[in-house]
Amino acid sequence: MLKRIIIGVFLLITSITWAQEGTSSPYSFYGIGTLKFKGTAENRMMGGISVFGDSIHVNLQNPAALADLELVNFTVGGSHKYVTQKTDLESQKQSTTSLDYLAMGIPMGKLVASFGLIPYTSVGYDIESVSGDVTTRYTGEGGLNKAFLTFAYRVTPNFSLGVDTNYNFGNIQNTAFSVQDGLELASRENNRSDLLGFSFNLAARYKTMVTEDLELTTSFIYTPETNFESENTRQRSTLFVVPSTGTTIVREEIEVAVENTDFTFPSQWTLGAGIGKPKHWAIGAEYTDQKTSNFTNRTFELENVSFTDASKFRVGGYFIPNYNSLGNYYKRVVYRAGIRFEETGINLNGQDINEFGISFGVGLPVGRLFSNVNLGFEIGRRGTTDFGLIQENFFNTFLSFSLNDRWFDKRYLD
Repeated sequence: MLKRIIIGVFLLITSITWAQEGTSSPYSFYGIGTLKFKGTAENRMMGGISVFGDSIHVNLQNPAALADLELVNFTVGGSHKYVTQKTDLESQKQSTTSLDYLAMGIPMGKLVASFGLIPYTSVGYDIESVSGDVTTRYTGEGGLNKAFLTFAYRVTPNFSLGVDTNYNFGNIQNTAFSVQDGLELASRENNRSDLLGFSFNLAARYKTMVTEDLELTTSFIYTPETNFESENTRQRSTLFVVPSTGTTIVREEIEVAVENTDFTFPSQWTLGAGIGKPKHWAIGAEYTDQKTSNFTNRTFELENVSFTDASKFRVGGYFIPNYNSLGNYYKRVVYRAGIRFEETGINLNGQDINEFGISFGVGLPVGRLFSNVNLGFEIGRRGTTDFGLIQENFFNTFLSFSLNDRWFDKRYLD
């Protein structure tokens, strides 16, 4: 029965167009938008670390850690983000809700496969700029999505390898609408980029018992530089503004020739290590370096903006009082927490845009075969109010369902 439910839900959701902004950040204007967290709610609660794997969860970040999966797993997760955006003079509040991932993992002996959909980047902003008697409103939407197929192979009980193949697709739309006081005519420019490309992640992980109780785990993940194809279009329009209502009527619209471009997405690597007592507790740390200084724009150059190499530092872990307790439910609950600091690689007006977050949450067992519901929270900040920039204080809530089943058990009795 669970097989039918999993397959039915997967087919239903994949038949729907995967189009959602998932952000309201003005920083999503730059490049191809704000990078979405590529991982499950379980990883996100631990500051985003991916070095640990287990037998009942799909690991979306670390292909090599997927080798620990022993049950067929279907997982789906979503989040709600509440943001206060402020400058030196004013502030406003925004909120967004998004579906974060949909995935399935299937163990086949030493080989484990997983596939699914996940947002890669997100664009969503609405900014108004006033210069003299001219008011310009900048809006953007869209983003890049990822359909992935991952394979992990357990070379030995302690060493595993993984490869993550991704088909990236989506579009980004930017609009600038300008109106001048006292004039009935306004101008509008629409830019759209349709992006397509393949990317790969390669990973290796090694774990060993350093004492009778403690296990050391190390991993390395590498993403080569890839080129995406960007099909670009641009429209410029003259509009008539109705004075009484403020509505607009298109008076003239022309297509502007824009060359298609090859969009370079930079390489990155992640090194992680962790130690703990298996099925009881663990703590780990990861460092990621991304060569965003090689970043190229889609169709236009930006003033006062540059890209530097991005980096991420994450620390997190989990605690399970007694994973196989029969008499006490709360002893089987998984408690997770973590902290992260990220240099996004964006430099505006000479200032680096950094991000910081503290996360925590629980994994609640449900049903048989260690299925679970995961509920987590994150408090953090991005940017600064210095030098005319915007600071974002955010509170994230994320929820996931992780359902397990056995599909390939050999029956001895019929």
